[in-house]
Amino acid sequence: MEQRVADTLAKKPSVLRGHAETIAFMVMVAALIAAPFFTYPLFLMQAMCFALFACAFNLLIGYVGLLSFGHALYFGWASYLSAYSAKAWGFPPELAILTGTATAAICGLLAGSLAIRRQGIYFAMITLALAQMMYFFALQAKFTGGEDGIQAVPRGFLFGLIDLRNEATMYVVVLVIFLAGFLFIYRIIHSPFGEVLKAIRENEQRAISLGYKTDRYKLVAFVLSATLAGAAGATKAIVLQLASLTDVNWPMSGEVVLMTLVGGLGTIFGPVVGSFVILLMQYKLAAVGEWVLVIQGVIFVACVLLFRRGVIGELANKLRIRL
Repeated sequence: MEQRVADTLAKKPSVLRGHAETIAFMVMVAALIAAPFFTYPLFLMQAMCFALFACAFNLLIGYVGLLSFGHALYFGWASYLSAYSAKAWGFPPELAILTGTATAAICGLLAGSLAIRRQGIYFAMITLALAQMMYFFALQAKFTGGEDGIQAVPRGFLFGLIDLRNEATMYVVVLVIFLAGFLFIYRIIHSPFGEVLKAIRENEQRAISLGYKTDRYKLVAFVLSATLAGAAGATKAIVLQLASLTDVNWPMSGEVVLMTLVGGLGTIFGPVVGSFVILLMQYKLAAVGEWVLVIQGVIFVACVLLFRRGVIGELANKLRIRL
């Protein structure tokens, strides 16, 4: 009897956490379904693409402890290949998005194979160097359009039947892609594989001593993160009908770091909230021009010094739950 009570008490935090995550997910889905009736669908679609991008980045830094300063490489090049395949090769939107996602996966495999050989600041600098190298390649390559980018990308017909030129239809497709990516990340971090990733984050040497080949786990996590970032970039190119140098430049890598920190590092819902907050701030403060970057810098410093858990992290701490 006593053992049964002890087991029940031990399971209680896990049960509460599961209920809290389920409720939070339902609230998020309901909010995203209702949001187009109150604001611009195009803004929401862009925000969901960046939210998936931030969630992919958070998978790497929040659950493996690897800080990548070059995630714009996968987001941007997926955007380029998605846009180019749709415009120049006439690919339907589903194949264009898959082409961009596959490109990001390949880039992630190549970059990750090099980067995981180092740790800490050296890992971050390798990812930044590789991203900048690919940025200058994008600047010079003819098919990327240089500074003009690839414009007027056709949205086309999904599976040859569904007209994505309709904003409502496009919104539903983006929502499905975002939720699929979000749930996939959720499944990863709550799987045995995800538990090993957390063990590597907490103490890699101990994980090695237990027999885990940590480099393989880190490489798989890196490729998964790059692939999901690519899915976000490829979708964004179809939504906005544009792929540009902004997507692949280093400030984009810094922006996704800011989104993750503002929302809550190592939380499943934090990057989603952070991406919406940062994009909303950029839209509302567009009139002040370059001062937006200064304001973002102030927010970044404030989060690091005062709110280290981020918006969701602080809320979860107050409620004593994990989101």
